Amino acid sequence: MKKIIERIAERPAQPGMVGDGFRVYNFIPRANISQRRMSPFLMLDFGAEFNFSPTEKLRGVDVHPHKGFETVTIAYKGSVAHHDSTGNSGIINPGDVQWMTAGAGILHKEYHEKEYSKKGGPFEMVQLWVNLPKKDKATAPHYQPITADKMGKVELPGNSGVVNVIAGDYNGVKGPAFTYSPVNLFDFKLNKDGEATFSIPAAHNTALLIVNGNIDVNGTKAGEHSFVLFKNDGEEIHIKADENAVVLLLSGEPINEPIASYGPFVMNTQEEIYEAIEEFQNGKYGVLD
Repeated sequence: MKKIIERIAERPAQPGMVGDGFRVYNFIPRANISQRRMSPFLMLDFGAEFNFSPTEKLRGVDVHPHKGFETVTIAYKGSVAHHDSTGNSGIINPGDVQWMTAGAGILHKEYHEKEYSKKGGPFEMVQLWVNLPKKDKATAPHYQPITADKMGKVELPGNSGVVNVIAGDYNGVKGPAFTYSPVNLFDFKLNKDGEATFSIPAAHNTALLIVNGNIDVNGTKAGEHSFVLFKNDGEEIHIKADENAVVLLLSGEPINEPIASYGPFVMNTQEEIYEAIEEFQNGKYGVLD
């Protein structure tokens, strides 16, 4: 059985704002959970449930670049719209996941969807940044729009709940997301007293985000909005919900390559970062109003 690392990280005391539409708690990277420790995961921002007031103004993040990695947006409540410099656009609704591969470089903007903005209401989301191996950092930008009906689904025994398999393999059920390195991303919806047992490769960097509720993880209590980081030994994980709960599992095989990051660029060397900035300044990533 996997052992929890030396501690369970509690939610940061204060949220930060990304643009004017995303109120988030940052779990990766932080003081003792570095990008290298959680490779291939570079960042995890958790937008805990927050009620936004109605507005005609579109809250969000204006045009910004990305290069060298992927962004994964998991929508629980509220809706997000997006546009990019390749001409793609779309809406991410509750239950959906958007997997964007920035690869060789893209301009992007994301904001509260127009009708949601007019009505306001609860907003709850997770965004992950997933690194790309060096050989794939020049991949042409593209999307995987994974709507709720496309998820791998596992009904847990004993009316325990359901698992949405976004990426990887949960007890033989595969998720729809294509990944450039081995990654598991499982979204558990557990009923009160619901439980699940599953295996994750010992070498994977593995963590749980407790989105809602309180749970027991391998015999240890983990509270709502906490982050459970596992040691890289053992394979079996058992979770049980004290109440209705939502739990996100992320695990991945580490990418054992240098990480050079600067804002929205993640490469392998500082020279490549300078090159990415120069490409952006010279308009190589296209145009987006």
